[in-house]
Amino acid sequence: MITSDYVRLMARYNHWQNDSLIQAAEILSEEERCAARGAFFGSIQGTFSHVLWGDRMWMSRFAGMPKPVGGIPGSAELFSDWEAFKKERAATDMAIMAWAAGGDAEWLAGDLTWFSGATGREITKPCALLVTHFFNHQTHHRGQIHAMLTAVGAKPEDTDLPFMPEGA
Repeated sequence: MITSDYVRLMARYNHWQNDSLIQAAEILSEEERCAARGAFFGSIQGTFSHVLWGDRMWMSRFAGMPKPVGGIPGSAELFSDWEAFKKERAATDMAIMAWAAGGDAEWLAGDLTWFSGATGREITKPCALLVTHFFNHQTHHRGQIHAMLTAVGAKPEDTDLPFMPEGA
């Protein structure tokens, strides 16, 4: 399904896009970042927080990182301090890239079993499917953040994978 090279590529893409969106959001006041905008997680800040929560939840399963507190409903409020969020986002992106650099093809070909708080039961799925979901989830919600930022006049970088800078 996917390769270790794909995982490394998407980890780089994740980092590049998070940096782009955070830089674009820097022009906003706290009130603008936290304003309700009709998104599933409410605001720009809430959506950023949810993505970070989700990344940490999946990385707790993939790489043994500490599991974030709370569940999906509270994920939008977990990282509400902008400066602290930026530090935590950067640290998590570095951890994702370090995990991806270890690229274990055998692990990708296996299955992962975990208890899903969202469904209230234990689930087993192929690791490759779950890693694909992990990166797709990020991209989905970053698209929402991008749209909200654009609507308030911020200008994130391009989002197209073929245009990712080599050093990103």
